[in-house]
Amino acid sequence: MVTQHKVRTYKSSEHLAREDQLAWKIAEVAADPVAVEPAVVEEIGNRIIDNAAVAAASVNRHPVASARGQAVAHPYQPGATVFGLEQSQRVSPEWAAWANGVAVRELDFHDTFLAAEYSHPGDNIPSILAVAQHTGQNGADLIRGIATGYEIQVDLVKGICLHEHKIDHIAHLGPSAAAGIGTLLNLPTEIIYQAVQQALHTTTTTRQSRKGEISSWKAYAPAFAGKLAVEAVDRALRGEGAPSPAWEGEDGFIAWLLSGPSAEYVVPLPAKGEPKRAILDTYTKEHSAEYQSQALIDLARRLGPKVGDLSKVKSVVIHTSHHTHYVIGTGANDPQKMDPKASRETLDHSIMYIFAVALEDGGWHHERSYAPERANRPGTVALWHKISTLEDPEWTRRYHSHDPKEKAFGGRVVVTLEDGTVIEDELAVADAHPLGARPFKRPNYIEKFRTLTEGVLETAEQDRFLALVERLPELTAAELGGLTFTLPAGKLVTPATGIFDWKGNN
Repeated sequence: MVTQHKVRTYKSSEHLAREDQLAWKIAEVAADPVAVEPAVVEEIGNRIIDNAAVAAASVNRHPVASARGQAVAHPYQPGATVFGLEQSQRVSPEWAAWANGVAVRELDFHDTFLAAEYSHPGDNIPSILAVAQHTGQNGADLIRGIATGYEIQVDLVKGICLHEHKIDHIAHLGPSAAAGIGTLLNLPTEIIYQAVQQALHTTTTTRQSRKGEISSWKAYAPAFAGKLAVEAVDRALRGEGAPSPAWEGEDGFIAWLLSGPSAEYVVPLPAKGEPKRAILDTYTKEHSAEYQSQALIDLARRLGPKVGDLSKVKSVVIHTSHHTHYVIGTGANDPQKMDPKASRETLDHSIMYIFAVALEDGGWHHERSYAPERANRPGTVALWHKISTLEDPEWTRRYHSHDPKEKAFGGRVVVTLEDGTVIEDELAVADAHPLGARPFKRPNYIEKFRTLTEGVLETAEQDRFLALVERLPELTAAELGGLTFTLPAGKLVTPATGIFDWKGNN
């Protein structure tokens, strides 16, 4: 049973009982000691594997090395582990959440949930895991915490749209991570309530991180929210309060940053005693690119042989949803999305570039497909600039549908050749989606992990990590430290120095 919680602005002169506030309702869900269903346990293990896989693929990229450098400047005991480092090298948990969060998010290659808002709910895991390691929780505790993180993230994403007001989606992540940590530590409702509101207040940022010349901050932003969630719970545990009511207040989130004092939102939350199942509504990526491109990459693989000689293409029009058209399509009006010299982060948000490369290559690779020499290939640039997007109301309707069998993230593609031949095809969901041609299950996650860790981790380290995840519900506190990985000696890039390493000019 799901409770539909209505949320609106209240004047300061109006009485809104704590028990009726969204933050309190979230805290009640987090504090509810319900059992975690086997299917949810299985999926949590899958996402821990998925996070580690993409972290291994990104571990030596500059933003990840920089975040790791900041983390190791904050050694702490008992502390938490960091991807790439020895398990004995521990850092303060908020900094582990930071470093590991950047590693997980850098390649835009882990799980997703899309509804009224966008999200990558796997971003909850680094902060919850870091606190679990530091505080001596076990595998069963970790599972409960992650189940809550996913539940609250998905529920907020279903009920409250942020992007129409140009607010970044990490404003839902801070509260969900704080709630997950609250469940992990078996905290009372009051403390979780304060932490959730602090996390919302401090993680509200604009969507410029995903607009124009997109920088490495796109990977840092979720890690920032996770770090602040750890700090919010820490403060709440010490008895500190939060701006309240954070969502409903007269000068609060809804009144001034969302749809205004007259707006009402409806957030679905599990009723008391109901299991937290929201992770089952989420899905991962087979390809390292924005989720709306997943089905279109698969469609390009299918279309390529039908089109044949791509130099004969006159135009490609992708009829798709509002989100795809305006965020990663030509509707964004971002010239950077058509620029061969654009950053990886920008190309990742250009469906025109992605579709061109996928047509030419018959697939997608997390490194080769973004390489500067690949983006500057003359034939690719020519094809890329023939591709445009159009919003189709039917695809927008399906994108927002609450019926999982109807919900769609793809589009219809019309390819027109120079001789007038028209080739059309469409695909609603990616092959790896739960309703796709090849839904991802545990073997697929393991295959993705093996592929992305090849040449990065030794086989014995791969085997050790996977064996640990298979025993996730039984893991002891001591074993929980093993849920990151260690690179062989000499294989880890040395991070650049910053203020924490500053030695002066002498």
